[in-house]
Amino acid sequence: MLSTSSQQQAAYATAPPTGTGSGEAITFSNASIWIDAKRRSTAITVKNGTVIAHGAQAEEYGSRSGTIVDMDGACMIPAFSDGHCHPIFGGMESMGPSISDLQSVDAIVAEVSRWAASHGEATWITGASYDPSLVPSGRFDARWLDAAVPDRPCYLRAHDYHSLWCNTAALNIAGITADTPDPELGSIDRRDDGSPLGTLREWHAVDLVMSKAPQTGQDTLTRALAVACRAQNRRGITWMQDAWVDEGMHLPYLELLRNDSLTVRSNLAQRADPAFWMDQTEGFLNVRSDVTQTAADLKRSDMLSARTIKFFADGVVESGTGAMLEPYAASSDCGMEVWKREHLIRAVTHFDALGFQTHIHAIGDRAVRNALDAIEAAIRKNPPWDRRPVITHCQVIQPSDIPRFAALGVIANVEAYWAQMDPLMVELTAPRLAERTELQYPFASLEASGARLSHGSDWPVSSNDPLLAISTATTRQTASGEPSGGWLPKERLAMRSAMGMALEGAAYQGWTDGFRGNLNIGSHADLAMLNADPEHASSDALAGIAVTQTWLKGARVC
Repeated sequence: MLSTSSQQQAAYATAPPTGTGSGEAITFSNASIWIDAKRRSTAITVKNGTVIAHGAQAEEYGSRSGTIVDMDGACMIPAFSDGHCHPIFGGMESMGPSISDLQSVDAIVAEVSRWAASHGEATWITGASYDPSLVPSGRFDARWLDAAVPDRPCYLRAHDYHSLWCNTAALNIAGITADTPDPELGSIDRRDDGSPLGTLREWHAVDLVMSKAPQTGQDTLTRALAVACRAQNRRGITWMQDAWVDEGMHLPYLELLRNDSLTVRSNLAQRADPAFWMDQTEGFLNVRSDVTQTAADLKRSDMLSARTIKFFADGVVESGTGAMLEPYAASSDCGMEVWKREHLIRAVTHFDALGFQTHIHAIGDRAVRNALDAIEAAIRKNPPWDRRPVITHCQVIQPSDIPRFAALGVIANVEAYWAQMDPLMVELTAPRLAERTELQYPFASLEASGARLSHGSDWPVSSNDPLLAISTATTRQTASGEPSGGWLPKERLAMRSAMGMALEGAAYQGWTDGFRGNLNIGSHADLAMLNADPEHASSDALAGIAVTQTWLKGARVC
C-alpha cells in the first residue's frame, strides 16, 4: 500500500525519466542477466531503447563505444508486468487518511479523526482502504466513524474495494434507513432492529452513498496516476493492465502520455455494466479510437492502448458475494452473480465481435464456470482472431473446469499473493467455504493442464510488489512462514514458473510478448535490476529481494 507524503506525490508527478532512450549505447557488464526463462548472460548492450548484443559481443561493443555500467555482480531481469491492477485507485490511497496498514478499528478511527481535523475544508471525508478482517464478518458500525467525524459524511473503502464503511451522516445523505430494501446487486448490513449498521456491500449498495459524494476532479486523477506510475516503477514494473476504467478515466493516461510522463506502458479495460452495457458500446469504441489515435500521433503506440473490456462476474468470498455452485457454509446463499450466465454470454460475444479482449473477474466456482462458458460461446460464434481472453483471480475452481482454460486459450491471471493463510483467509474466507477451501488458487493444477498463467497484483487491494507474489506462489506461506510446508503445498509453483507469470505470462496477456518479457536481441530495453538473483535464492528469501533500478526503453525511470 502507498503511504506517500504530499511532497513526495508532487515529486513523483513532475520528475521526468532519466537515462537515455536515444542513440547512445549502454553496456551493462559483470552481471547476472536473465535473457529469457532458460538463457543467462553476463553482459548486455542496449541502444535506441532496444537490446542489441549479449555476452562477449556486448563486452566488445562496450569497449569500443558508448557507456559501460559495471553491475558488480548484480542481477538484471526483463522488467515485470502487472496483469491486473487499479493504478488510479492506488494513487488515490495516498491522498486521504492513511489507514491501509492499521491493525485495529481504534487506530483507523484515530487516523480518520486526525485527517478530518486537519482538512476542515473537505465537505466529505473519504479514504481507502481498511482491513475487513479486523471485525467479525467484516461488519463495521457507522457509530465508530461518528466518533471521528460527527459533522460531515465519511466513507472508507475496504481492502477488496467491494465494501464501504460509512458514518451516520453519509447514510442519512444517501437516504438509507431501515425501510431501504437491499438493491439488486448489493446488500446493506443491518442491526437486529433492521436499521443500517454502516457497512454496504457490492455495486448498487456502495453506489447509494458514493453517488452522493463530489466527483473527483480530473487534475486529482491525473496526479494519482502519476503517483501510481512511480510506485509501479519502484517495483520494477513497466507494463500494467488497468482493470477498472470508468467514463473519463482514460483522460489522465492521455494527459501523461502527451507530457511524456507516462512511465508504465498501459492497457485500459473499460468496465461493462450489466444494467446498460449495450448503450456503452459507442463510448467504448470512441475511447479505444481516441487512445489509439492519440498514441499513434505521438508515436507512442507501444505505451498506451484500450483493447479490453472488464466484466465483474461476481463479488468476493469474504463478503459472501462470490458466486458459488453450492451454498456457503451454514447458509442457503450461493453468493451474487453480477451477470447472469446468459447475460454474460451475450455481452462477451458482442464485445469480442468488436475486437475487444475479454477480462472477467471471477472469484467463485460458479463465476469461473460462467466466465468460461461465455468465452467459449464467443469463440464458437465469432470469427477467429488473436483474442487472448483473461479470467482474473480464479480463486475457487472446480477440478472439471481446470482443463477448459487451456482448451479455450484462456489466460488465468492470478493474484498469487492471496494464496496464504492470512487473517482474511482465516477469519472470513475459509469459514464461508468450509471444505471447498482446498479448491482455492490451483496454480500448479492450472499449469499442469497447459493453461497460461499471468501475474496480477490487484493493487491497491494488495501489494504491488511482484516479488512478494512470486515468493507466495512458491511457498504458499505467510510472511512468518506459516504453515510449515505451505498451505495446499501441491499447488506451489517452481520459482521459474512463478517468475514466468510476471515476465512472459503477463507480457503475452498484453500483446507485448513480441518485444517484452525477455531480453532477446531486438526486444525493448525494459529492465529491472535486483539486489539478488532469484535463481539462487531460497523460496522464502524471494520476498526479501528488492528492485534497485527500473529502465523503460533504455531510459531509467527509477
